[in-house]
Amino acid sequence: MPEPLSGIVTDALRRVRKSSGVPLAFAGVVNNSTSLRLQHFAGSHAGALAGLSVDVGHGLGGKVVSLNRPMVVEDYLRTPHITHRYNTLIEREGLRAMMAAPIIVNRTPVAVIYGALHTPDPIGGRMLDVLAAEARAVEQEIVASRARLEHGAQSEDELRDRMTAAYTRLRSLADTVDDARLAEQLAAVTDFLLAEAAADSVAVELTGREQDVLSLAALGYSNARIAEALGLTVHTVKSYMKDAMRKLDASSRLEAVVVARRAGLLP
Repeated sequence: MPEPLSGIVTDALRRVRKSSGVPLAFAGVVNNSTSLRLQHFAGSHAGALAGLSVDVGHGLGGKVVSLNRPMVVEDYLRTPHITHRYNTLIEREGLRAMMAAPIIVNRTPVAVIYGALHTPDPIGGRMLDVLAAEARAVEQEIVASRARLEHGAQSEDELRDRMTAAYTRLRSLADTVDDARLAEQLAAVTDFLLAEAAADSVAVELTGREQDVLSLAALGYSNARIAEALGLTVHTVKSYMKDAMRKLDASSRLEAVVVARRAGLLP
């Protein structure tokens, strides 16, 4: 689980302890829909469960994953409603009454949160409501976090495309102006845009036209559209692209753009 989501789960476990009064709350993350790894704990514990891989369908957490709903057992060691594959570890941890709720995102269980007592006392509906509410809160936080990450990635791609378009237009303008000083200033701006790109140390030199062709390819232009934009023939564009791909050791236009950006040859 990525670090920000780990923080979300840990915060939820602390709230479960505070609101329900259980001495131990913990959580596990579903791996490949076949097992659940326990790795987040709030409250004192002996460490017997840390890192335990719980198979789906077994124990309390594994059954919660298979049923996709919360469950309560008043005595983990004796209840007939779950398998007892992990009794030794539960007994070593000194746990008896236990509740668990799945965290479900896009109809798929991604984690389970637990609350546990050291005595076989009944876990009331209020305690289970607290656990279920925190599970729903974590689901919402995960969905919101993923949306923020996707939006951030889209915004970054949009900004990069705008920089590439500006770079291409400035290079084209520099080729057409008669004022040498203005052309020099435009060249300085395009160099600045390249300096802003994240570059790896790749020793590749492209000609100006090869860079022009690649920058337009980065915007999704076809060879015909590149030719029209640069006043070249399609054959000439293909030739420039082929040479650029060879220099960049790329097998496709997309790979050539990616390598060129990494090398700081495109914004």
